[in-house]
Amino acid sequence: MAFSHQTVLLEETVELLQPGAGKVIVDGTLGGGGHTEALLARGATVVGVDRDPVALEAATARLGSRFEPRFQARAGNFGELPRVAVDVLPVDGVLVDLGVSSPQLDVAERGFSFMKDGPLDMRMGAEGRTAAELIAEEDERELARIIYELGEESFSRPIARELKRALPTRTLEAAEVVKRAVPRKAWPKKIHVATKTFQALRMAVNGELEALDSLLSALPQLLKVGGRAAVISFHSLEDRKVKEAFRALVGQCRCPPGLPVCVCGGPGNFALLTKKAVSASEEEVEANPRSRSAHLRVVEKIR
Repeated sequence: MAFSHQTVLLEETVELLQPGAGKVIVDGTLGGGGHTEALLARGATVVGVDRDPVALEAATARLGSRFEPRFQARAGNFGELPRVAVDVLPVDGVLVDLGVSSPQLDVAERGFSFMKDGPLDMRMGAEGRTAAELIAEEDERELARIIYELGEESFSRPIARELKRALPTRTLEAAEVVKRAVPRKAWPKKIHVATKTFQALRMAVNGELEALDSLLSALPQLLKVGGRAAVISFHSLEDRKVKEAFRALVGQCRCPPGLPVCVCGGPGNFALLTKKAVSASEEEVEANPRSRSAHLRVVEKIR
């Protein structure tokens, strides 16, 4: 199976990571290999990590012979980098792109799309339960919580109720369930009515926020002094987590207003290289609409 993907914020990410000869960078979401290829082209050694065996195979076939021995592809979750990349740590750079790759969305058999019929799977790898199994196994209250918190869907309760009643096993079936649960006049104008629910199910199935928490807490041990971490997020919950974690690493005061002295422990051992998130240019958004919601944040370990 081919694995071709439009890389988001490519130039901005590479420029901020400052790859070069002798530098080792871990790409925790190898995907189509676009970021990795650009980093390799600048002389860096890259360990590419991905839980998707299709992505690993495709990236190895495309990059392995061209950049050997500076490129390695390894199976794993970006939340497990302290284990997956233990032999190369600490490194000069860590990159994580939290977006779902186009091949994962576009191949019906992967079960991510509400526009194409396929099994309601949504797993990025081969392990764990599918989205259909999650719906069947969780009770209605927990399912509603998942849809509300991860999808920020205001109709989470009626959607959860209908999903539990129908127990869909196919993507289009699940999309129809969401359509029935949400009043027609409340359907969003710019996105499909099932977008937020499918996003929530995908994030829950793959433990995406848990993996992000693990990565962010591990950054001090992953990076050497002078090393940089870049995170590209597409979801407000993810971006908020990255922003808050980076603020803590930098040591910005997080105390409530009005306290006479700081009690939160700043300053830290990192410097923030992006005072606000870097977004895609108008040209990139026009060429790749999926880049519209991308946010890039970068920190550097300074001591």
